[in-house]
Amino acid sequence: MQHAQPAAEFLLVDDDPRVSEFLATYLSERGHPSNATIEGDKALNWLSENQCEVVVVDLNLPNANGMSLIASLRAIDARLPIVVFTERGSDEAQMRAAMRAGASGYVSKNLPVEQLYCVLARVLAAARYNARRVRLQRELLGAA
Repeated sequence: MQHAQPAAEFLLVDDDPRVSEFLATYLSERGHPSNATIEGDKALNWLSENQCEVVVVDLNLPNANGMSLIASLRAIDARLPIVVFTERGSDEAQMRAAMRAGASGYVSKNLPVEQLYCVLARVLAAARYNARRVRLQRELLGAA
């Protein structure tokens, strides 16, 4: 399948376009191509035609339920890491619900951007490691 643009490492879905655009720019300047949107439907449409390695999702989106979006993302790609991008004060019950919906973890929006970058870089590294492990297992099983 041909892609209109190179595969993004991160898909960012946040209700505040300033936050998502800032984070996309910050990540891109550090060599991590990113796509940003404020709408869950646009994120799902983009992901059905493109690829990324990690999705970062805010639960409070206009015209979308964050938990439903996580489940829909999970249905598109069961192995795709989904990180919930949360405001300070998000309650633990909401985070547990996000994890049950399919989120891989969560991170606070209130972290200094350098710390947020470290967290997202670790998630990306783990995703790449797991993808490589799965690919090698398939190759080994195919050769057996």
